[in-house]
Amino acid sequence: MPGTERGPRERMVFSAAQLIRRGGVAAAGMREVAAHADAPRGSLQHYFPGGKEQLVNEALAWAGRYAAKRVDRFLAELATPSPGALFAAMARQWTDELERTGSLAGCPVAAATADRADASDSTREAAAAAFAAWTAPVARALTALGVPRERAEPLATVMISALEGAIVIARAERDPRALTTVVRELTPLLDGAAVPDRDPARPDSATETGPLTA
Repeated sequence: MPGTERGPRERMVFSAAQLIRRGGVAAAGMREVAAHADAPRGSLQHYFPGGKEQLVNEALAWAGRYAAKRVDRFLAELATPSPGALFAAMARQWTDELERTGSLAGCPVAAATADRADASDSTREAAAAAFAAWTAPVARALTALGVPRERAEPLATVMISALEGAIVIARAERDPRALTTVVRELTPLLDGAAVPDRDPARPDSATETGPLTA
């Protein structure tokens, strides 16, 4: 995502998200964001009259949209589509980063939630909206992979929750162990939730194959 493809406002939102990933909300000061984005400092007040809180909230919204778009990409690239394979693809982006760089930046939404959830209602709400924006396409993908609709959203929440926790542990350990562990342990659960030959367009079709098992 080269910065030259964005205008100053978009670059600053992107830069805020990257700085939050690495150092939390405290690392995303207005000066730091402007420098990272190579944007005029004077433009900050113009684009973000609500100050740092507005900038942080927009960075979280961007992160939610970005994560959502990647779900469809992961699904399209699966050689053998399955819920477990989708989850492995979601985790692989983080293991790849750790193996490539030797360190791991976190999720900006999780970082901002940890830093500001009790201090700012607007940031808490922006984080909740970002998680919802990510959960929805994961649930849709699970449904497309044969998971009954009533289980798709709860399992999407499990996937994202497990992934976020594993990212925190992997950052602390500088080791992909936690990420590979959650993939290995959750894959049987996720794949077991899919009903073979189920038509996702028919909500009642699962009953034709017998009772569901976890």
